[in-house]
Amino acid sequence: MSTIDITTTQLLQHNDPETTVQICTLLGVILQQNYFIFQEKIYQPDKGTAMGSPISGTIAELFLQHLKQIYIKPLMDTKHILFYTRYIDDILIIYDTEATDHDYLTQYTNTIHSNLQFNPTLESDGHINFLDLTIKRRNTHIETDIYRKPTTTHTTIHFTSTHPTEQIGGL
Repeated sequence: MSTIDITTTQLLQHNDPETTVQICTLLGVILQQNYFIFQEKIYQPDKGTAMGSPISGTIAELFLQHLKQIYIKPLMDTKHILFYTRYIDDILIIYDTEATDHDYLTQYTNTIHSNLQFNPTLESDGHINFLDLTIKRRNTHIETDIYRKPTTTHTTIHFTSTHPTEQIGGL
């Protein structure tokens, strides 16, 4: 199912057909006028949207919400997945190891769409890093801590680094 089809279905739930057709027609035009420049050459992606395009985040969000509803929600309803959360393209899943395993989940998620590849990172020694958190599983609770990547330099940019040295226009 294309993003325009997904958008049409979503819009029809809260809008009249005429408004939906107008919005989706505009969306189609925007997506076909999708270009980017790399090393002084102009490209038009044959799938998806260009990184940095103002509409790419919205398109990705519509698409990923649709995939969650169709493919992930049934696993949550059957309690194979106990918890699911996503921030942009980072996903945290807690699943019942009695009902499923990571090999099944990986195979299942990698068959959802041909342009998506899921690369799971499994918990190690009772903890996993997700975004800027280290999540530690204990017997009775979960603990969190700040996660810093190994490449972190602990360098802070001075607060005046982007400020002009002189006042402009009497400000």
